[in-house]
Amino acid sequence: MFVHAACSIDRSPYNINKTSANKQSWIYDQNLHSYSHGPGCSSVGYGATQEIGPFIVDTNGHGLKYNPHSWNTEANMLFLESPVGVGFSYSNTTSDYNILGDEFTANDAYAFLHKWFLLFPSYRKRTFYIAGESYAGKYVPELAEIINDKNNDPSLHIDLNGILLGNPETSDADDWRGMVDYAWSHAVISDETHKIIGQSCNFDSNDTWSNDDCAEAVDELLKQYKEIDIYSLYTSVCIGDSASSDDKFTQIMFRRSSKMMPRIMGGYDPCLDEYAKAFYNRPDVQQALHVSDGQHLKNWSICNTKIFVEWLESKPSVLPIYKKLIAAGLRIWVYSGDTDGRVPVLSTRYSLSSLGLPITKTWRPWYHQKEVSGWFQEYEGLTFATFRGAGHAVPIFKPSNSLAFFSAFLLGESLPSVR
Repeated sequence: MFVHAACSIDRSPYNINKTSANKQSWIYDQNLHSYSHGPGCSSVGYGATQEIGPFIVDTNGHGLKYNPHSWNTEANMLFLESPVGVGFSYSNTTSDYNILGDEFTANDAYAFLHKWFLLFPSYRKRTFYIAGESYAGKYVPELAEIINDKNNDPSLHIDLNGILLGNPETSDADDWRGMVDYAWSHAVISDETHKIIGQSCNFDSNDTWSNDDCAEAVDELLKQYKEIDIYSLYTSVCIGDSASSDDKFTQIMFRRSSKMMPRIMGGYDPCLDEYAKAFYNRPDVQQALHVSDGQHLKNWSICNTKIFVEWLESKPSVLPIYKKLIAAGLRIWVYSGDTDGRVPVLSTRYSLSSLGLPITKTWRPWYHQKEVSGWFQEYEGLTFATFRGAGHAVPIFKPSNSLAFFSAFLLGESLPSVR
């Protein structure tokens, strides 16, 4: 059994503005037609109906089309909307919306799993895995840690065997450094901007954003990404009529003291988000899902932007959890689409490098259908792989490759290293 968690990607124009000296904040112009994965974004809208589910939303939301590369050909899949307020999910406890953060989300997801197993007890003893991408790079290890800690109680045992993470936010400082170095190495920013960031930004410090030179240089980086799709550097952006409408824009504010990565929205078909929105706002679809009577409709959105604003706490790094899970014998696989600028391959390599894990199989290409699909390296307790030419949401770009990768993960086999 496999649980796919919602994640956090954001792909759209955004910029940083300074407010008063006493109340500095970052303001992001978010283009809501674009692609995002939380906190606050829909695992159903993204994972289930854009990436790895059995049916993918069709052009303009007219319907669904069969996905021949669905991951449910290899495992039973649950797509979990988290935290509460994402997609059609809701809570009757109003105060829940005031305490949203990493810890709340992990505990809420754990409570959901046990209630689900009570309803479907035949699945309780099945081998269990958790997967997610982007901000789920934090969700997934945090949930896995709770499961691991509470598995000492036989009545609460879940047969967790491993976790799978795609382009994951992992360590805020390393994520920032990787984002900057990737932008420079892919000619998105100038040598001068890269140099200023290197000299003025200390991403390990809580005072990073009090440095005006750092803030202005990072603003320049974000300004350049405003011109392209940060989640897929070499593909087109959505330029349909719906993408330019004024009601698709909002402003999201973050304290500059926060070390959380910026939340930007974006996506690829590049208009898949628009198709999903049209589909889930159809009266017949909402009635079929039992979320409305088909007359009084819910306003479904791919991301709940209010959650972005009100997110209370985020762990600066989940690397200590990696070490704990590896020591417990869990399998951890991490993968990166190598054309993603938002949580780029460099961010993940910097994070994993700091773990200092012994290498058991050195860097080499892996193959799919006799072509180089990417490169991989195996460590004690962890496998890291890249997907050549894939953006942030890898299964959208490389559906067949990602299914083969998923199958190898479930089997616990090394990726094919010969053509």
